[in-house]
Amino acid sequence: MADNESLTPEYVAKTVAETMYRKDTAAQHLGIALKDIGPGRAVMTMRVTGSMLNGHNICHGGFVFTLADTAFAYACNAYNQNAVAQSAQINFLKAVSPDSLLTATAEEQSRTGRTGLYDITVTNEQGIVVALFRGNSHTIKGQMIPGLTAKEEK
Repeated sequence: MADNESLTPEYVAKTVAETMYRKDTAAQHLGIALKDIGPGRAVMTMRVTGSMLNGHNICHGGFVFTLADTAFAYACNAYNQNAVAQSAQINFLKAVSPDSLLTATAEEQSRTGRTGLYDITVTNEQGIVVALFRGNSHTIKGQMIPGLTAKEEK
């Protein structure tokens, strides 16, 4: 583990995300990759495969939701305080073609007490927004890595 001087919020977020991903068999199975992480934010990508297509030959909305929900989970757990989804909603704005590379960018809007509010934008490789997701998190007991806490800023 790093010494106390290097326990920045960014270091904690990265360490927690790496630990989470090792246990996240759902994300691994779907090819979801972590591209960027920080306190209250995460960027993840997923390539749409043939097994993700619905009867209209476009990406099933459940997979778009799963990508956004995964980015949400990493963003709200980046503080190393266990957090789960309390609620979530998604608006699908554009159809997603086969083989598209989707990017979900999660950004914390509010974090007060035991609740948080996060907005996740899902774009395709052309940068077109295909879905907007909003999630509410609820902090629960425990930490992903017991004892790992960011050093307080002075």
